[in-house]
Amino acid sequence: MMRIVVLLFLAVLFTGFVVTAILAGTSGEWVWWILLVLTGLLVLLGIRDLSQKKHAILRNFPIVGHARYLFEFIRPEIQQYFIERNTDGRPFSRDTRSLIYARAKGADSHKAFGTELNVNEVGHEYLLHSAAPVAPATSQHRVRVGSSQCSKPYEISLMNISSMSFGSLSANAVLAMNKGAAMGEFVHETGEGGLTKYHLEYGADLFWEIGSGYFGCRTPEGRFNPETFAAKANHENVKGITIKLSQGAKPGLGGVLPAAKVTEEISAARDVPMGVDCISPASHAEFSTPRELMHFVGKLRELSGGKPVGIKFCVGSRTDVMALCKGMLETGILVDFITIDGAEGGTGAAPLEYEDHVGAPLTEGLMLVHNTLVGAGLRDEIRLAAAGKVANGSDIIKRLIQGADFTFSARSMMMATGCIQAQQCHTNHCPVGVATQNKRLMRALDVEDKGHRVYNYHRLTVTECAQIIASMGLTSPEQLNTRMLRRRVNLQSTRSYASLFQWLRPGELLEDIPSSWKEDWDEADADHFGEHAPLDYAAPRSVDITPSTVHEPEDAVSAPRIEPRESAKVRPVHADVTRPEGKPGADS
Repeated sequence: MMRIVVLLFLAVLFTGFVVTAILAGTSGEWVWWILLVLTGLLVLLGIRDLSQKKHAILRNFPIVGHARYLFEFIRPEIQQYFIERNTDGRPFSRDTRSLIYARAKGADSHKAFGTELNVNEVGHEYLLHSAAPVAPATSQHRVRVGSSQCSKPYEISLMNISSMSFGSLSANAVLAMNKGAAMGEFVHETGEGGLTKYHLEYGADLFWEIGSGYFGCRTPEGRFNPETFAAKANHENVKGITIKLSQGAKPGLGGVLPAAKVTEEISAARDVPMGVDCISPASHAEFSTPRELMHFVGKLRELSGGKPVGIKFCVGSRTDVMALCKGMLETGILVDFITIDGAEGGTGAAPLEYEDHVGAPLTEGLMLVHNTLVGAGLRDEIRLAAAGKVANGSDIIKRLIQGADFTFSARSMMMATGCIQAQQCHTNHCPVGVATQNKRLMRALDVEDKGHRVYNYHRLTVTECAQIIASMGLTSPEQLNTRMLRRRVNLQSTRSYASLFQWLRPGELLEDIPSSWKEDWDEADADHFGEHAPLDYAAPRSVDITPSTVHEPEDAVSAPRIEPRESAKVRPVHADVTRPEGKPGADS
């Protein structure tokens, strides 16, 4: 909105100069006085630019240097609306966003004149259709979630709403998603911010996510509270429990919601006090090993009355995944499902280093976990979910072929709710009211209309998924196999996923371990996470750790919660990696 105001102001200013100049030639001297005043203002601005010390470009190029900041200010809009090609946008391309918007409105999502993708580009993937396609299924495909240890299994849709907390999303956005999920009979996952009244409003089926902060089921000291958990987990709308170990965009990193952002509603939902930073630790206090995690899973399943309990994480070490399997084998306690979050997943805010360089992409992570579960003889008991940039029917099928049983989608559901990919989630200034607590902005999000859009988007996407499956000559997702997805590996050839990767046989890790898996499997330990065994080779050179001799300046301050373009006096800051995300305060 501010960018539009700036552009309008400049347009009016330019028009004023032109009109004044024209009038100067036809009217009296008063017009010249106007020009004189404007010139005087520009002179004062030039003097200010020359004397200030914050911006070098303005000291060297007074007045005209402001054009640089103006163009930088409006760059995102110029990029998106005038420069970006249909296949270029990130994280989601214009074509993908347009498809989501069209389906959410129940409109035509077809496109004319053929693909704009370079199908001969190395890395391009495609599905194999059949010369004898069949009629698509008339009802939604659903997947049964619940191991033999689960007394209340749940039939889940192939596509569901992924974890997004109230607090990150506005109340109206949560309500709209809940309404759409209730209408479409698919799961609305709560996010780790607690089970709130907004998640219960329309009666949608819920998976309640429990993070390291145990929000909504915690003691005053921040530990897990079994009594509070049991009371909420046995609600009829709660169909499953997800224990979040990490998330794709920032695996291994906790979060801080500044005290100024903790409203009364958020305080009540998360069981945290007002006036204190709401801290989500990087790791759980209730367990620190795979063995302890399995006992926690068993505890939550019992407290919830036998509902499915799963874990969610972004894959890091292969040894960690194997250690989880050994934890299940040695304790005899199974998780009912595992959600794999790809490193390409979204978040309200994360350091760029984490978003770009930490964690395994969904394809690699998903296939690794599927393969390990198969090799450990556990795959038949445990369902796998994929989360990370699932936006259309072919995305769902691709993930099913790679090992998933069903999928979760977050940002696509946000777009169905009205998100325009402004990437302002952490600023409290989301222009469409999806990711903000600003009451003025969120009131523009009409719950009934957006709820219908969420329903439409889901319904049309899973319908298109069923149509593609039928075009492949199949009647059920269970018939998909790794030969049906191919990747171009060079300019001359493509290969199927069946031949491109090594796939383990059921129980192979327990019998004749392949040499490429043996070292990691031997190291994996139910009593340790991580790669803890010493290496006799390929180790980095040793580095002596000595106490730091670098002292912080005496006038160091806490990092200010401002946008980089905001003008403020620059002070040295503390090296505080736990500083909160985004600007403090929620505008009313």
